[in-house]
Amino acid sequence: MMKKSPIVIIELGRQTNFYQRKEISPMSDNSLSHTRWNCKYHIVFIPKYRRKIVYGKLRKDIGAILRRLCEMKDVEIIEAHAMIDHIHMLVKIPPKMSVSYFMGYLKGKSSLMIHDRHANLKYNHGNRTFWAKGYYVSTVGLNQKTIEKYIREQEAEDRLRDQMTKREYVDPFKDK
Repeated sequence: MMKKSPIVIIELGRQTNFYQRKEISPMSDNSLSHTRWNCKYHIVFIPKYRRKIVYGKLRKDIGAILRRLCEMKDVEIIEAHAMIDHIHMLVKIPPKMSVSYFMGYLKGKSSLMIHDRHANLKYNHGNRTFWAKGYYVSTVGLNQKTIEKYIREQEAEDRLRDQMTKREYVDPFKDK
């Protein structure tokens, strides 16, 4: 595989007349016709009523559906993880598309596709809705690696936290 060299941009300094060299890594930035961009977002959304139903075959289907829908809109999934009651995604969305438009598209289309593949969900969710109305979004800057690690390791951390919060009640008045 051929290694890409950095792109060098020479621009005029703001207060003086000297030129500055800036190197832009071709792996981190994308481009449109006259624009270089690097827009990453950490997104979390939940099933309706935060039901714990994202497991087994449904989990695999949701993953495949979300990947396909992101490919159709040229959105790159950097990291993603499906928990039993919510979805975490770290995505790169082009600036020509707003986050709210993308989330409306992703949740709307995926809900229809999920109900097409799993017809029994209509008894629990009713009128072909699967996701709750809202979502969480945060921009990602220099802390991308931290967020990727958080998404990857969150399930293990949740299990550990659950084990730590379990209380074993011991009656001090009973003999052992």
